[in-house]
Amino acid sequence: MAHPFIIAVDGPAASGKGTLSKRLASDLGLNHLDTGLLYRAVGAAMLEAGGDLDDLESCASVARSLDLSTLDPDFLAQHHIGEAASKVAVHPPVRAALLQAQREFADLAPGAVLDGRDIGTVDCPNAPAKLYVTASIDARAARRHAQAVAKDPSVTLDAIKADLARRDARDAGRSDAPMTQADDALLLDTTEMSIDAAFSAARDFVSSKRPA
Repeated sequence: MAHPFIIAVDGPAASGKGTLSKRLASDLGLNHLDTGLLYRAVGAAMLEAGGDLDDLESCASVARSLDLSTLDPDFLAQHHIGEAASKVAVHPPVRAALLQAQREFADLAPGAVLDGRDIGTVDCPNAPAKLYVTASIDARAARRHAQAVAKDPSVTLDAIKADLARRDARDAGRSDAPMTQADDALLLDTTEMSIDAAFSAARDFVSSKRPA
C-alpha cells in the first residue's frame, strides 16, 4: 500500500499559506488541515471559560480534549482569537497534546496538506514536499486589515501590524518548536506574487516531489 502523500506548508500569519494549502489540497484530491485552527480552538475555549492563557496545564487540558470535527473556521478566524492562539501555542504541553492528532490526520489516505508554523520541521519532518510561505510584514498587515475591517471597522492597520510583529516574535522565539524554514522546503515570498503565481510555483514543486 502506498504511503499517504504529505505536503507541509509553514510560514507566518497572513502570508497566504492557508489559501495556497486549500487550493493545493483541492487540486490534488488531498485532505487539508489548518493546524492553526487547533490552537485557535484552544485559545477560544480558554477565553470563553475566563481562563488564564498563561496557565500551561489548563490550556493543555483543553488541547487534549479537542475534537477536530467541531472546528468552526469562521468563528475561529476572529482577530482576538488569533492573538490568544499565539499565546497558548508557546506552551510545550499544548503542542505535545495536539501533535499526535495532527500526525494521525496526516496519515489518513490518500494524504494531506497541513499548514502551520512547524509542520515541516516538527509535525511531519519526513513529508516529501515542504513549502515555506512568507511575505513582508507590510503586505501581510494590509491583507489581514482588509479581512478584519469588514467585520470591525474600528480595527486600524497599525494595530494589525503591531499584532503580527508580536506574533512573529512569539512564534519564532519560542523554545519549543519555533517557526522556521525547513532545510528542504521551497521558499515562496508572496509579497509581490498573485495567488495564481504562488499556486503555480507550489504546484510545480509538489509535482516534482510526488511519486509518478
